[in-house]
Amino acid sequence: MNKAQAYARHQDQNALVERYAPLVKRIGLHLMARLPSSVQLDDLLQSGMIGLLDAAKNYDSSKGASFETYAGIRIRGAMIDEIRSGDWVPRSVHRNSRRISDAIDVIEQRSGRDARDTDVASELGVTLDDYHTMLNEAACGRLIGIEDLGVSDDVLHGEEEPEPSNEAFSAMVDERFQVALSEGIRHLPEREALVLSLYYDEELNLKEIGQILSVSESRVSQIHTQAMHRLRARMKDWY
Repeated sequence: MNKAQAYARHQDQNALVERYAPLVKRIGLHLMARLPSSVQLDDLLQSGMIGLLDAAKNYDSSKGASFETYAGIRIRGAMIDEIRSGDWVPRSVHRNSRRISDAIDVIEQRSGRDARDTDVASELGVTLDDYHTMLNEAACGRLIGIEDLGVSDDVLHGEEEPEPSNEAFSAMVDERFQVALSEGIRHLPEREALVLSLYYDEELNLKEIGQILSVSESRVSQIHTQAMHRLRARMKDWY
């Protein structure tokens, strides 16, 4: 690459960064809605800008993904790396999160029906209030959403060119996982499925969903978190 080409590429990268800078703030605010107050928005935005710069530098249109899709993955990944590097989630939260998923799985395998809040609390040997507290803590410690339940998106990341022999297999696994995920969501209790739909499809925040369901923002968070744990329990064979 000669100097003129290098300069033109640099200008293109700067144009992409300038155009998609608002995407960094949008993703940062979306993440902040599910994180504790100890996480600062400015820290997320700084990491997100690094992710955007990296995306502008490494984007390859031949991969098939739009720049906005590719940049969104890089930005969000950079922010989550920043959060994880802070190690602000106590081990007890991770441990209780696993216990909740395991309890839901045990109850549903045993009874053949959806595990209710009271069932899970009883299985865990805690009061209903304590169980709801565990859900709230798990919601604050949850760094991933439903979009992260999928199989690896290395192709979009552009980190590694997949082997030709594995590409078709990966596509098949991706497709089957998405079918299984859709089926899992379809069989969630009605209220949990509605919360996920409003949160991820309609992109409403917890307060707005609470107004629709006539419950508190905290209760919406509990329903959302329980839905995610139920999905994980039902799809454990994929992990």
